[in-house]
Amino acid sequence: MNILRNMMLVFGAVLLAGCSVIDSYSEVDALNDAEPTGSAFTRALAGEYKTMSNFELNNQMDYPDALHFARKGLGAAAGDAVMPEPVSDWNLKEEHIVELHEQRSRLVRAYEGGAREIAPELSAQTQAAFDCWIEDQEEYWEDDDLSCKKLYLDLIAQLEGMVPTPAPVFVQEPAPIFNVDPAEPMEVENAMYLVFFNWDSSKVDAGAASVLDAVAREITSNPPSMVNIIGHADTSGPRDYNQRLSLKRANNVRDGLISRGIDGRMLSVDSRGESELMVETPDNVREPANRRVNISFE
Repeated sequence: MNILRNMMLVFGAVLLAGCSVIDSYSEVDALNDAEPTGSAFTRALAGEYKTMSNFELNNQMDYPDALHFARKGLGAAAGDAVMPEPVSDWNLKEEHIVELHEQRSRLVRAYEGGAREIAPELSAQTQAAFDCWIEDQEEYWEDDDLSCKKLYLDLIAQLEGMVPTPAPVFVQEPAPIFNVDPAEPMEVENAMYLVFFNWDSSKVDAGAASVLDAVAREITSNPPSMVNIIGHADTSGPRDYNQRLSLKRANNVRDGLISRGIDGRMLSVDSRGESELMVETPDNVREPANRRVNISFE
């Protein structure tokens, strides 16, 4: 009797899991119905992810990956410049990790050279082939002869042939914002912290995390009445996209401080997009000093 009851419980759990999978089709359906907006690249990328998600769902019966690529497609359809898959998110052999890291960097370098603007459809196809390769590589652990890998290598070579090799860029370090005597304690209202970000990214990396550690320690030891978190972007890309990107950066900094024990009620978030540059540049210039979040106290 206990065995029968346990079998019924397991069967019920499987049914519940199945229901959740069926409910998750809504993302694929939403992508199928979406009217992509944004740049020529994001519209093309939404179409590539639409094809991928439907293939994973209907041909491969791979519900988690169908959902994953549908969500990326919805982001692209909304005009977001969705990036190629992070290699660290997948369960891969060491040699495949190294190879895929190199190839992802190769694609990002092409993007930095303007590939998404010069050849938007080819760029979208190349990113989709890379994501297909990494998904296949996880499933076919030992196989090095994958069709998506071959397709990616062919497409990235074509893409690189269309993108000029960028000249080295030497960025002058911005001057210190404050000239403070280290022997004197800093007034709270004079404290300013800068968190910098990679191009087209809102991810808080290891260097940025160390800044947040210092900010959290300062807030804990000398609590201000308010912490202002203001996101910024450089001038590369559309102005409205940079406004959204700078807000994502500010919100990620806010989340990072909350995770370090800071009360969210004292954190004020705002974004300036590309309107308040630390280093003045013409439009469509990738300037590291402008990709930042300013943290100040009141």
